[in-house]
Amino acid sequence: MLNGKTMVISGAASKAGIGLATARLCAVQGARIAILDLDLAASEAAAASLGAGGHIGVACDVTDHDACQRAAAAVIAAFGHVDCLINNAGITQPLKIMDISSANWEKVIDVNLTGVLYLSQAFIPHMRGRKAGSIACMSSVSAQRGGGIFGGPHYSAAKAGVLGLAKAMARELGPDGVRVNCVTPGLIQTEITGGLLSDTMRADILKGIPLNRLGDASDVAGAFLFLASDFSSYITGAVIDVNGGMLIH
Repeated sequence: MLNGKTMVISGAASKAGIGLATARLCAVQGARIAILDLDLAASEAAAASLGAGGHIGVACDVTDHDACQRAAAAVIAAFGHVDCLINNAGITQPLKIMDISSANWEKVIDVNLTGVLYLSQAFIPHMRGRKAGSIACMSSVSAQRGGGIFGGPHYSAAKAGVLGLAKAMARELGPDGVRVNCVTPGLIQTEITGGLLSDTMRADILKGIPLNRLGDASDVAGAFLFLASDFSSYITGAVIDVNGGMLIH
């Protein structure tokens, strides 16, 4: 599905994360992958784990505008062109509204929302110049239902901001041939949720999921693969729910 295409995935060095699962699936489908994460060694190790294919790891703090610009320049120099950017990097904090400090707010907003802006800005000129490109952004079901299991209100706010930002980018960049879409996962079993979910919590959560199972990172990876491929060439400004029916509109 992705032969000849190149992809950039932020926050993709975590071994059990959605970013690396997406990288693995897309590499199997023929894409060359650039993995961006805070730590260079971890990024390079994750890229190496994808096997042959010219994949690379690049250090990037998505909350740093200049770091995003440097990372984009490095990837474009290595690959020659970039077809798809996946804004996956994110953090969460399980806080109640009155427990959110200014530091908590700024950190969650910076990584989850500002990081999407900065990294997109770094690649948009290149995509505009080619009159082609796909940007896929990670949001969350918590943005749609006003809260999640492990994310506080500031996380919901940040992920709701991603939805608005992506739709606005889709409108602005559509005439340039650049598509922008979002994926909104439900409760996905990753390193973030691994140690926090008790058997009782799991049973209660499953009652509200029609497919009667929690999601895996590979479930979300499939949505990102679709948005990176030409099979979604007439889709922009869309939100793809990956939640097993937890939220049916």
